[in-house]
Amino acid sequence: MICAAILGAGIGVQHLEAYRALSDRFQVSLIVDRDAARARAMDASIEWSGEIEVAISDPEIDLIDICLPPHLHVPVALDALAAGKHVICEKPIATSMADIARLRVASEATGAQLFPIFQYRFGPAIAALKTMISNGSTGAPQVAALETHWSRDAAYYSEPWRGTWVGEQGGAILGHAIHTHDLLTYLLGPVAQLSAAIATRVNPIETEDCAAISFQMANGALATSSVTLGAAVDETRIRLVFENLTATSGWVPYAPATGTWRFEARDPALQPKLDAIVQATARARAGYVGAFDAIADALQGTPGHEVTFADGAASIELVTAIYASARTGVRTTLPLSKDHAFFNGWLPDQTV
Repeated sequence: MICAAILGAGIGVQHLEAYRALSDRFQVSLIVDRDAARARAMDASIEWSGEIEVAISDPEIDLIDICLPPHLHVPVALDALAAGKHVICEKPIATSMADIARLRVASEATGAQLFPIFQYRFGPAIAALKTMISNGSTGAPQVAALETHWSRDAAYYSEPWRGTWVGEQGGAILGHAIHTHDLLTYLLGPVAQLSAAIATRVNPIETEDCAAISFQMANGALATSSVTLGAAVDETRIRLVFENLTATSGWVPYAPATGTWRFEARDPALQPKLDAIVQATARARAGYVGAFDAIADALQGTPGHEVTFADGAASIELVTAIYASARTGVRTTLPLSKDHAFFNGWLPDQTV
């Protein structure tokens, strides 16, 4: 049994639901939040504390689950890793490549692992497509189109840290489209080059709420990403064209792998094979339950499906490249070097 502490009673509510679904693998023994009433509302039977150090210093706790505002992710993760605790961290795990390097050193020093949260990877549709890719059914990727079209209004930004560089550390690129961009690289491999434009058009905030990005993947495929927080409703749309088939998602915003996808073969003779794969993966665990189940496998000796620290590091490198291109107007090439102008971060006072 893996003993966990949840830090933060916001998105932590959804984490607790996943732990409950995996009660044979996890036990949540502590919820940490400054607001006692909010923490008690999650589950009054679970011990509560207002201090993060209580969780980190508890010898019975194996896993620190960070569900805090982004500016707290790195310092809390560093403290937890130094104490030998494994860490689950909501996106983003860091807001600079320099902090990624610090987290890597901290993890290697104690052997404790840090697992980013990219729950969009888990669910029947993505399991089906990954199977099709791995067994060669798709052929080479050609193009992809991503739409992260969500709605965020003044009520969303009533939390004082949201929409600010100091508190949220970024806008739609960091806190919203990061999931679809992770799916892009999970399915099509790493990005080689990109061009990006960002804008603040929807709310009177410091950070961006719209973006348009063009990617060239390392394998030669081309992709585009359209991002806005000013849509009428929340919708996520993913369309990937391969040599042998086209995969098109539904519109489910926060769990696209659970929506109804179309997998359409160019050669009708291939369609029965695709349909059989969809049927075979229909029961794949989705969202946080799938993500946490894979983490439990990794911690108990059978890794292979979890989101790794390297995956989280790659997501931050991609965010860095997007901000670099948008700010400079220059096409950015990846991977980024240690002497890149944005290596220490993309906040206005961090770049040279």
